[in-house]
Formats: sequence, C-alpha cells, structure tokens
Amino acid sequence: MGEWDRVFRQHRPLPPHPQRGRARPPPRSTAFRCVLKYLHGAALSQGTKYQLRLSLFDATYHHFFGKTWRSSWRAASSAPPRSARATFNEVVYFHTSLNHPGIAAVVEVVMTAGKGDGGSQHLSCGFGTIPLFHGGSEVTNPATEDRTLKLYHGTPRALLHPRFQDPKEKNKYMTVMEKSHLQYSLKFHQALEAIFHLLPENLMISGLQTVPGLLPARGDADDCLQKPWLMKTVTCYLERLFIQLYPSLEEFEEELLDLLNSDRLLQANAAPDGEEMVIRERRLHVGVHNGLRFVRAPQVAVLVPEVELSPGGCQRVPSSGARDAGQALVLRSRIQLSEMVPHPAFGVCFQLEYVFCSMGRAGGKALSGSARSEAADMRSVRWAVWSPVPATGDTDVVLPLHGGARRGPCQTLVYRTPPSSRQGKHVESGTVQFHVSTDSEEHLVTAAEILCKDRDELKQPPTPSLRVPTPRQVPVSPRGPRLSVSQLVASPRDIGQTLQKDGGITHLEANLGSPDTEPCANDQLQALPFTPLQLPMAAVGLQACSSHVSLSRAALARLHAAGFPDILDRNQEPVEISEPVELGSFNLRLEEADPLQGNEIVLQFLAFGRDVQGSVEGLWPRTVFLTFQFYRFPPVTTPRLQLVSTDGGLAAGLAGPAQFLVRVNEDGTLNRPPGLQLKYMVDPAFLRPGEQRWFLRYLAEHSLQIDVWDGDSLLHVGSAAIKLEPLLRQGQTAVRTYHELEVATTEYEPDGTVMGREALRHGALRPLGVRVAVRGRLHLCLANVGHSCEETPGQLPSHSRIVTAPDSTVITPGGNWCSLNTPGGGRTAWARRLVDVDNELEAALRSRRPEGWPKQRAWDLQVIDSYRDHIKGETIYQMLSQAITATRTVYAVLGTAEFFEFALKNPYNIQHTVTIEVDHPELSVILDPREWRHFKELTKSVTPVEEDMFHLRDDLKPQVYLRPSETVHIPFKYQTFSADPAVVAAQGPAGLGIGARENTHSLGKSGAKQTKLIQVSFQVSGGKPIALLRLKVEPQPHVVDQTFRFYHPELTFLKKTIRLPPWHTLPGTPVGMPGGQPEMFVRCSDPDIICETKSLGPGEPQDIFLKVAGGPSPQIKKFFVAIYTDTWLAAPVQIWQFYLHSLQRLDVACTAGQLTRLSLLLRGTAAPRRVRAFTSHPQELEVDPNGAFLLPANGIQDLCIGVRPRRAGSKFIYLNLVDVESHQLVSSWLLCLSCRQPLISKAFEISLPAGGGKGCNKRITYTNPYPSPRLYFLCTNRPDLLQFKEDSFEVAGGEVYTIGLRFAPSQTVGEEEILIHINDHEDKNEETFCVKVLYQ
Repeated sequence: MGEWDRVFRQHRPLPPHPQRGRARPPPRSTAFRCVLKYLHGAALSQGTKYQLRLSLFDATYHHFFGKTWRSSWRAASSAPPRSARATFNEVVYFHTSLNHPGIAAVVEVVMTAGKGDGGSQHLSCGFGTIPLFHGGSEVTNPATEDRTLKLYHGTPRALLHPRFQDPKEKNKYMTVMEKSHLQYSLKFHQALEAIFHLLPENLMISGLQTVPGLLPARGDADDCLQKPWLMKTVTCYLERLFIQLYPSLEEFEEELLDLLNSDRLLQANAAPDGEEMVIRERRLHVGVHNGLRFVRAPQVAVLVPEVELSPGGCQRVPSSGARDAGQALVLRSRIQLSEMVPHPAFGVCFQLEYVFCSMGRAGGKALSGSARSEAADMRSVRWAVWSPVPATGDTDVVLPLHGGARRGPCQTLVYRTPPSSRQGKHVESGTVQFHVSTDSEEHLVTAAEILCKDRDELKQPPTPSLRVPTPRQVPVSPRGPRLSVSQLVASPRDIGQTLQKDGGITHLEANLGSPDTEPCANDQLQALPFTPLQLPMAAVGLQACSSHVSLSRAALARLHAAGFPDILDRNQEPVEISEPVELGSFNLRLEEADPLQGNEIVLQFLAFGRDVQGSVEGLWPRTVFLTFQFYRFPPVTTPRLQLVSTDGGLAAGLAGPAQFLVRVNEDGTLNRPPGLQLKYMVDPAFLRPGEQRWFLRYLAEHSLQIDVWDGDSLLHVGSAAIKLEPLLRQGQTAVRTYHELEVATTEYEPDGTVMGREALRHGALRPLGVRVAVRGRLHLCLANVGHSCEETPGQLPSHSRIVTAPDSTVITPGGNWCSLNTPGGGRTAWARRLVDVDNELEAALRSRRPEGWPKQRAWDLQVIDSYRDHIKGETIYQMLSQAITATRTVYAVLGTAEFFEFALKNPYNIQHTVTIEVDHPELSVILDPREWRHFKELTKSVTPVEEDMFHLRDDLKPQVYLRPSETVHIPFKYQTFSADPAVVAAQGPAGLGIGARENTHSLGKSGAKQTKLIQVSFQVSGGKPIALLRLKVEPQPHVVDQTFRFYHPELTFLKKTIRLPPWHTLPGTPVGMPGGQPEMFVRCSDPDIICETKSLGPGEPQDIFLKVAGGPSPQIKKFFVAIYTDTWLAAPVQIWQFYLHSLQRLDVACTAGQLTRLSLLLRGTAAPRRVRAFTSHPQELEVDPNGAFLLPANGIQDLCIGVRPRRAGSKFIYLNLVDVESHQLVSSWLLCLSCRQPLISKAFEISLPAGGGKGCNKRITYTNPYPSPRLYFLCTNRPDLLQFKEDSFEVAGGEVYTIGLRFAPSQTVGEEEILIHINDHEDKNEETFCVKVLYQ
C-alpha cells in the first residue's frame, strides 16, 4: 500500500463550504487550463526568488477550498529601462462544478527573504483573483489569449476578513500594487473531460505531475494533460469473500450494540426505555481508487453471517483452530471490477458498514426483512485497501482491516474499539479474505449456482446482484429455476441504478467519492446522514404550447353542419376563424391605441375526443364538466356535458374521433344546439386605474388551465392549458381562433427516499414519482369581440395615493338613516320610527299613560324632551367626528399590498405627540423608511420620506411628533393573505358542484362583495382624536396562475416540496433586474398551513415546503400560495391554487396478475340514496355490485372489491361512491397498492417487425403438475400487445396443454416485456412466463 498511501496523503483537497455541499450545482464540471506566464512590475527586486501559489476561493462564504498548487522558484531579472520580470510559463489544470460568480482562483506571490539568524523565510508580497464565472453558469469569456491580472498588497488571507467586500474595488482596505501585474491566460480544456473519473474536482495539478491511470506524455511534449492518454483497463473478479472480526463476530457486534445504545441514551439524556439498537443489515462497499478519487462509484453488496447460511451452502469459510466456526461475514455474490489499471497507485478499497435501527426489545440482533424500523442509520466500522501486485494471476488475498481516526478513502468516521474493551489488548481489527482472478472470459452462471442462491434467499433478504447473466445464459425448463424479471432483462450497467427496497432500508450505490464536508477529529462515534429526504417535485405545470390548428375547408364544413352557434361581432356579423398567428409577435401599444377598449371574451367548447396513443387505463366518460378561472372573474364550474358521437372527426389528422359536447338539462334531455359558450365582459369602466394594461399583459403572458372531470364518477379526467395571446385583437374589431388541446393527467406516486446529498444536488430534479399520460383532446374556439365604451368618471376610483382630512364644514344629518345601494348606483334613504331605534323610548311609551287628552299630550311632549336630552351628547359627538373623518376605498386583492398616505395636520398651536390606533391587523403603518421608499417608487409618489419618523410605545402603537399646525404624511399599507369567505363563495364551492347557471360574467357586477370597514384614530394626550380615517375595503377576486391537486389519506399531514421555477420564467417578472437572481418569498392564505421557502445560496434553486393537515373524507381543502420576488412583498408574481382531497386510505399488499379480494364498509347518510361505485383503473380494480344500488339510510353495507394490478411497485387507485341522481360525492377512497412481482418460471424471447403488419401467432406449452384435472385462467400485463386464443383451459393431471398466443403489432421500435400469468380456479397465481419481445 506504499504508492497508493503516498499519493493519497499528498493530494487531500479541502472540501468546499458545507453550504455548497448541501446544494451542489449540476454534476457537469467545467475544465480549465491556466497558463501563468510571467510576473512583471516595479515592486520586484532583481535577484530575488519568487513563487506563485494558486488556490480556489468562494467569495460568497469567504472560504478557501481545494488544494494549493505551488510553482517552482524563479529569480527576477531586469534589463534597463524595463522593470524586473520573473518568468514562469507553468500550466495548471483543474475542473470544478461550482459554477457560481463567487468562485475564483486566487494567485499569491511569495518571495524568499533573509532572517536575522542567517536563514530564510517565505513572505507573501501580493495577490490577485482570477474570476472563473461572471454570472449564473456562464464561464468567463476565454477568447482573449493573454490577460493582465491586477495585484494587491498583502496576503490573500485578507479575503477571510469579515469586512472584506466583493467586488474588491469597493473595499477601502485593499491597495493596488502600482505598475505590477501578472500575465496569464485562461481557457477551456475540453480534453480534460476524458479523465474526470481520475482527477477529483477542485484539485489543481500541473501537466508535469503524474496522474495515476494516465500514460506519460508522448513525443517532445512533457505535458501529459494537454492531450491525455488513458492506460488500458483490466477486468478482475473478487469471489469467495468473507470478513472475520476479532475476537469473534458475536462479541464484536454485542459490544458495538451496547456502545451505540449507551450513546443513544446519553444523547437523549434519558434512562433505559426498553428499546435497543439492533443490526438491520451489514454492507460492504467495494470500489477502485487511484489515490486521488474513486474511479467509479463503489459497488454495494450485503454480507450475511456464515451461521445463517443453509447447511448446503455454496461456499464455506476455511476453518481455523484459533477462531470459532461460523464467526464470519460472507459475500454470496461475485464482484466484477472492470476499471482496474496496472498502476502501483491503483487499489481496491473495502468499507464495512453496519445499518442499525432502534426498536423494541427483541430476542436477536438481526431482524427479518418484514421488520419495520423506526429510525435507521449507517455506521462505518472497518476499511482496507489492497494494491494488486503486477503480473499476478489467480491468487488468494488476506488483508488487515483498519479502524479508528486514521483517514481513509471513503471520507467517513470509522468505529474504533475503545481502550477498555472486553477484547483486551488484542491489536487485530479483523481481516478480509477473497480470491481474485483477472481472466477476461465471461462468467457463466450455472443452474446449480442459481439453485444454491435460491436456497439462501429462503432465509435472507434479497441481495442486489452485482453481475447479472443475460437471458440466453439462463437454462429454461418447465420445472427449472425461478428467475425475477430484473435478472432476465437487466444489464450490469443498470444494476447500480436499481433501488431494491426491503423493510424500509434502501439498497443503493452511495456516492462515496465526494469528501466529507465537516470532518471531525474526535473519537466519539457520530451518526451519518441517513434520514430519508423528500424529493422536490417540479412546479412546472402544463406546457401550454402552440395549440392553434389550421382548419381545412372540409373541417369548416363539418363545424358548420354540426350546428354550433356563431360568434357575432359588434355589428351582429359572424366572426370568421382566423389563420394561425406566431406567438410573441403582439404589439402592446397597438392594443392600447385601439378605440374599441371594451373586450367581450368568448370561450366556446366544441368537442372532446380520446387520444389513441395515450393511456389505455380507465373507461371513457359519458358526460364531462369543466372547471377553470379566467382572469379575476369568479371560477366557473360548467354544467354536465354529454359526449355525442359523430360520424367523423372535426379536423383531418386527429388521433381519435371527437365527440360533440351537448349540454344536459335537469330532466336528462339534451339541450341543442351543441357546444357550450361562455362570455366575459371586460369593460374599462369597472376596472381599477391602470388595470386595462394589466389585463392586456395577462392575455399576452398567461395561460388558461382547464380541468376536465367525469360527470358521472366525479373523477378527474385530466387538465389542459392554452395560451391566451390569440385573444389580442391587434387593431381588429374581432378575432376568433380554433384550438385543439391535449388533456393530460398527472399521477403522483408514493414518495421515495434518496440520499440527502443526491436529493439536494443542483440540477438533480427529475420527474421522480410522477407519471403524465395524455387522456384526450379538447376542441374549443377563443374569440374576442371589441366594443366601444363610455367611461363614467363617477365609477372610476381616484388615482391619488394621498388621503386628506376634510375641512371644518360640518354637515348636519337629518336624522337616523339607513342607506341602501340600488342597482342603478343611486342612494335611497328610508326614515324609521323612533321606537325602532331607541329601547328606552320604547319602554317609556309602553308605560302607563295618564288619562285625558291634555294630560296625554303633556306626557308625550315630556317623553320627546327626555329623548332629545338623552341623544344630545351622542349626536354632537357624531357631528364632530364626521367633521374630522376622511374616507378611503381600497380594492383589495389577495397578497397585493395597497399603499396610500394620510395627510395628518396638527390643528392646534402647540406641539403634540399623536398616537395612531388601528383596529384591524391587515392595515398597518409602514415604519421602515426603506419599505416606505420602496412603495413610493412603485406608486410614483412625490411626497418626502422621513427617517426615524415614528416611535413605538410599549404596546407597539406608533407615535409621531407634530409641531404646531404642521402637516405630515403617514404611510399605510393594507395587505391581506387570507381568502375572504365571500370571495371564495363567489369563486365557487371547494367541492365538485355542478351547474353554472349564467353564461355571461362581468367585472364589478358580482353581488358577493362584502365591504369591510376599518377605522384609524389619531389621538393626542388624553385619548382625544384630532383625525379619523375610515377605510372601506372591497375584496376583489384574484388571478390564479397555476393549480395543484393532491389526493391524500384523511386526517393525516400532507408534506410536499415543490421546486420553484427560475425567476425569469415567471410572467410579470421585470427584465434585467440588478443584482442577479432575486430571492423568492412565499405566503399562504391559510394561517394553519406551514408554508416556507429557504434560499440555499446565490444561484441555487429554491424549494417551497408545504405541511397541510387533511380533514375527514370527502372534504376538500382549498388554499392559495403567493410568490414574491421583492423583500417587502408588494405584489406577487404568481398565485398558486391548491386543492387537497382527503380520502379514506386502504393499504393493499398484492401480487401482479393475481386477484386480491377485499371489502369496504359503506355507511348510509340521513336519507336513502341510489349510489354507484366508480374507479380510476377499472382494468385493475373490480367492484361488486358493479351497477347502481340502494344505500339505506343510516345503514351499513359491504362493497366487495377485487384488485389485480398489472405492474409491480407502488400505485394509487381512486374509488368514488357517487349519488347517481343528484351527482354528489358520498364517499371516496385512496387505495395504496404495494404490488410485488411474481416469480418467473420460464423466459422466452421473440423478434417482431415494428411499424404495423398483421401481428404474429405463437404457441407455448404448459404441464399440469397436479395428479388431478385443474381449471386455469390466463391474463397478461399488456392486453394491448397480447391476446389469448382462450382465456381459460382445463387440463388433466400430468398432461400438457398448448396455449395459443396472438401478438399485436407495435408502431414503435424497442423492447417490451410481456408477462403471462397462469392462475388457478381461485385466481391465485400458479406460474408466470416472461416473453421479451424485440420490435425491430
């Protein structure tokens, strides 16, 4: 291990900052070639020797990383009149994936200087920084051949000072070395990418240095990295591997568990609680290391104790008198290492790792695969490195194992036996023994080895196979070995990417090549990160690509013959369908100059057709209804629309015949003509100031998302998105376009667990656990008809942002009035009787009156006088309050801050301290002058901004000091993050209610508005008000940019991580914002929902974390999330809408191709209902009764279901119980399937031509293994590709039956794996055949 150990110890780079390690950029590194040519300047002394040192620096976190490269010493020389120069001409190579503007290379100039004792010392006399990236992932332009680097006085350690500022030019502590510079060049070096597997990141190396695995430079060149040549690899095999630990395996593990359990109790500061640490798994990481890094990610295999092997095992550990029998860990598989190179620095690294979990007290240390762990972590206990001796063939190798604080290649903490161990002074840490062979022949797996492995698997969890034979090497016989599908089709390259789960522990290839970000030097056993992390799902919604279809004359004739109503313009003339227009070519000025400012938006839904190439799962609906929201209008739920078949499609080239959409009346009859037409009137008279421009930008940049629902089952069919840009008229009086949209469904599979470093790696986001399938195509027309409008000034709100207090004129009210808003916009006042407004007066009038007219008259006058005296003080107070009250109306939208200023004047001739009291938490005074200045810039206000204007009292009420008769402007901000119940009601119910009754919608005419009144009081000492502000808040609907729907078990927490898209892709984001990518902020409309986002660093992606508590089934929770790019949360760039459907959960463990029967308990409601069960996957889930049945009131009834999944793995199936008469959802279930693959008893392979044809007929034989006749049923996982001649057959005992197969043609080229399940009379799987079809 001499050469490997020397290279390993000399090249140990310092890892990047831990924050970079937790959020790494994409793995694609950028390779550089830096040539340091010469050092020139007046600061150099002739004859003095200089050295250049090059390091990598992260300016964001003030952190040096990598390993410093040092040049050779060169003396400076000068030729007058030139300054001194030190020539180096040394080439440095490196590569890094930290593509961030803060990453730079730092050059340090070091000189030798004499000491007083006659010796010499090294002094740093200057430094400079070479930028590598100037923005995002863009690399600094390397086109210039030579560059001049400005040098600064001092040492580069100044970059670590907390007062250091970037860029350095702004730092007053940095002094430039005048007339001194470094000449260098920096270029890409693509040839270095070929040796990324040999050279670690951030390690600077010269072309004169040796890299293990590279051939020396050829010819006259002495730079081996300019054009690197790789050495030839040799394949070697490791087998019969076993590990022995001292003094014995049982004592070693027992002591290790005791120490871990004691450490767990010590960290928890708790007494023994009956739990203990148990061993879940023993793993061995094996990889090839060249002294610099792992050439390939280490392979991971599972070790088992020898005593747990069957008596007839495949291998036995050689017995030894000094060791007890069976005290060894055995590897049952054979390891192939194809990346070995005959170089002394190459070695094979072994790392022994234990997986522990904390569980209740059990009898043994190792639990079965079905045990459920509560907390699992991994601990490295031993490691070893073997350097092969050149020119050696097959041999047996025995290596000592290492432990403790010695640094190893896996960069992990390793367990060390404590000094007070029961093992005494035994110095051995254990040994690893194996047999190595370097033959290049293919390793053949015999049937005896497979049978031996099957016997081992009866007692052990499945072990990931490191070498998998090809299907042709597996002997196939009717009674032969049982093979899994992965063994038949997987290649050795794919095995490392296959995740095999067993009892909650994931078998995977851990990325051990990167160094530990936070090494620790103490001897305490530390836990490694093994906590399962949730992968973020992409926030990229439906892609609203160009959906414009150019119709032929025949298609136009079919549209006209179908009887769809025409769309008429302002002159009552039909609007013709226009030709396609290129998206992104609109002119905003042309729209603003249009004299027809009124817009009548028309959505006309025509037909819905099935996509032939889409998913075959699910039945095609008979009726559908649509849900969507356009702009700020209330969301729409359309009535049920019947799908009526036609003779042909609407347009040529459709994937499937479309069916017309016809509205269904309440009595079940169809409403002619076909289609559904909705109109939206956008009149500037009802828009807020400047909103007309916002509406045009909405049409230009946003998309409309449409959800399609099954009208009978109330299941979600899919969603579609369409660009709204074709609605821009661009000077025309009316436009109309025809569109064909793909309706796709998105299924979120159960969350998986991944390693934390891989999950947070920048760019690692993939659509994991998400499956998208096209279900159909929606045909619709978009139209915009222009109208002229006459604006009424009284209907438009004021443009001013300043609220002034009224003058001193007092308006005397004429009594108590109740105002009602009439539809015409006027005001009507009704007088009321005095007895209706005053309880004391009513009581006095009802009391005993004196008899006689004169006395009664006097009594009435006395009552009236007393009433006047009673209300005199209140009336005077109201009159005085009205004189100092100002009114402001705010049109509030969710998440948008409404800013205004109140002009407060001191009416007295003496100074006062005014206290501001607000009676509503959504209205606040802006105290921060930076926030005040930000809103004034947004609103273009010209009033002054004062610093330190307010003083906060102990009760957090702001106070402002006013001089005599002084006027100041008080900034206010109204912002609500809660969805007002009235607005939610206007936007439609949270459930799936059906039945929109109005087809025309207008802004400003909704009756669902509820005005909210807020009062602000400005008081001086003694609580006397000097001014009052009465704020009217009119809630307005908001724009929804994207909709998410999640289905989750009832009464549980939904935890989702959603990755935010890049900020420049969000509509409405300003272009060219200074400072690079801004930080994003989120707020949720529901305060009971945890919604937060954290920035992982400049240039890194941001994720939104949601934690939502689900309600009882079938409740649907609706909330909104607003996304901001400014710190003060002025206006959201996007608003997302979330629906959480709470379902009753049912976990089902089943086998693919086999019927599993269950029953669901149905509870009746208060009234009897006629219900029917619908499922999202009818081919895999059967219900009994299949049709409609009567659910008695307050009764209990069983619903029998049968599950026959087609694919192995985890899957969600939805089941709805619907009232067929009222079309209401009664109950809803979420079936969580955990399906395992059946054992394969036979494997076949055939080749078929692709691209059509008549298919192919084949036959296979099946032998009845029982002595009596049996009835068998046939099914397959791909009924679209394989049909049986007979779905069932009966065969006598011991007889052979021929099964006829019909393979359908495929349109695409590739491989398909088809399973043939042979089930008994109870639909239990007897055998499964695998047919691998190659379509060529």
